[in-house]
Order: sequence, then C-alpha cells, then structure tokens
Amino acid sequence: MRLPSLLILLLLVGCGHLGFWSSAPAELQSASSRPTDPRAHDVVIFALGLIDTGYRFGGKNPEAGLDCSGMVSHVYQQAAGIPLTGSAADIARAGRPVSTKDLRAGDLVFFNTRNRPYSHVGIYIGDGRFIHAPNSNGKVRTENLTRSWFATRFEEARTYFD
Repeated sequence: MRLPSLLILLLLVGCGHLGFWSSAPAELQSASSRPTDPRAHDVVIFALGLIDTGYRFGGKNPEAGLDCSGMVSHVYQQAAGIPLTGSAADIARAGRPVSTKDLRAGDLVFFNTRNRPYSHVGIYIGDGRFIHAPNSNGKVRTENLTRSWFATRFEEARTYFD
C-alpha cells in the first residue's frame, strides 16, 4: 500500500527542521526569489503518490510501470495539465534553465547517467531531494541531490511554470 509511504513523505517534505538542509550544499539552501506556481505543489503531491510504482523501460502509466521520462510526462499532464513528451532530453529542451539557487519544488532535475546529456530526469520536491523512476531497484523513489552518484552526474534544473 502506498498510502503510509506517502503520508511519511508528506510529513518529511513539510518539515524543514528535520536536518535535510544540513547536508545540502549552500546553493540548495538559499530561498528562491522565483514566485511559486500553484501547479508546482500539485506536481509534487501527485509524484509522491507514485512512490513504489514499478519501473518499466518506456513505461508511460503507473499501471504498467514507469520510466523516468514517462513518470515526468504522466505527472505533469495529470497534475498540472502541462504536456511534456518524449525522452528526458526532449523534455529538457521544452523547459527554461534555472540555477540551483532558484530551484523550486516541481522543477525538473536532469542528469547524465549514460554518458549522454539529459539521459535521466526527476522532479525536485524540495530540501535537496527529488523523486524519479530509476531502473535499479525497480521502483519510483526519492533521492538526495547531494548523494555522490547523483551529484557527479547532475547537469541542470529546468522549470516549466514560468
């Protein structure tokens, strides 16, 4: 059942005093001056509801399984009415780059995981964390941007709300 996991994550996302900032780099600790689009909140909540959904290469819906770009496309369409399609690289081209100091919950974070630019994408949820559909362990989950594996492969963040 996903409900207990979702409730725990919502508590963690809502509680800035739990120490996430202590391990995040300074550029992720600053408050963004960008205004928050209400749809960004909906994107984060919808994405958190997909925790533990199975991975499937090319997957575009939770019932069959999701890959990273399929998860992002599904979440943005369902939660915000924003159509994003194609690969992670295609999705990256549709957004506007934002600096890490201006990163907001609901923005997308891109990684070079296959020696190919923009080969992986996740949704930033705040406090230095993001949600994604990895192919390892086979389930949608959250990660920390400062985890060395992701930190060394991070390319940039992009927004779709401004």
